[in-house]
Amino acid sequence: MKIGIDSYCYHRFFGEVYDDQEAPKKNMTMEDFLRRAKELDVDGVSLESCFFPSFDEAYLADLKGQLDEYGFDRVFAWGHPDGLERGGNPQAFEDMKKLIPCTRMIGADTMRVTGSSLMFRHEDHGPQVKALIKQFKEAVKIAEDNGVRMAVENHIDFTADEIYQILEGVDSPNFGVNFDTGNFLRLLDDPIAGMEKLAPYVFATHIKDLKIEPSANPTDWFFFAGVPVGMGLIDNQKLAEILHKNGYKGFLAVEIDHPHSDWAGFEDEAVGISVKNLRKIGDSLK
Repeated sequence: MKIGIDSYCYHRFFGEVYDDQEAPKKNMTMEDFLRRAKELDVDGVSLESCFFPSFDEAYLADLKGQLDEYGFDRVFAWGHPDGLERGGNPQAFEDMKKLIPCTRMIGADTMRVTGSSLMFRHEDHGPQVKALIKQFKEAVKIAEDNGVRMAVENHIDFTADEIYQILEGVDSPNFGVNFDTGNFLRLLDDPIAGMEKLAPYVFATHIKDLKIEPSANPTDWFFFAGVPVGMGLIDNQKLAEILHKNGYKGFLAVEIDHPHSDWAGFEDEAVGISVKNLRKIGDSLK
């Protein structure tokens, strides 16, 4: 099983600092991130489009060259923070469609997308699912023409049953799932049961581990906060076994969004431990 890192682990260093976080002393460039991923000897990277300095063809060609030099598998990740806003943001829809070809331009074949976010999770999900099926059915035609697979993430918005409903509605071999192992827990939806249902459709992953943040309110999205893989509540070993059983060919991409207070300011250390522990999981599946 291949191991990777999503660039969102370092969002603070890319300039996105949460209200309860301190800004770092030094920011990170895309090149810095790739260099660090290479130092950690991972197999792949998931690159968040929100941190791209440019989508010019020349820049994307240079980025592809760096990724090729390091030998990385790669995912082009679109949709932070609120994706298509449950189908209610026409500009976001146009932006997503426009960027589909960028996936191939950096040498990737998978584009992670988000239909919604935690901002809309308390609204009626029925109309959201219906609207997103319509938009993704249109967008996946562009993806098919470009040889791209779209992978919708459970973005603290929809349960596994609702994600499956979207998959059925779009009904394309080029439309699958970016399975986030922590975000289902944040909806109190069982990640194991979700993986059993969705594993045949998983194109990419975000591998989180979470534990309760004592300083947070139960209604805070980070009530379940990020810790290194193997130190929290998520049975990522079992989730990886289910993926392996279903012939998953992608990589397990570490993602830490809101670090637990025990790890505040220590994202890089948490990533390093996560990579080490995920490698153990991967080795156990050989």
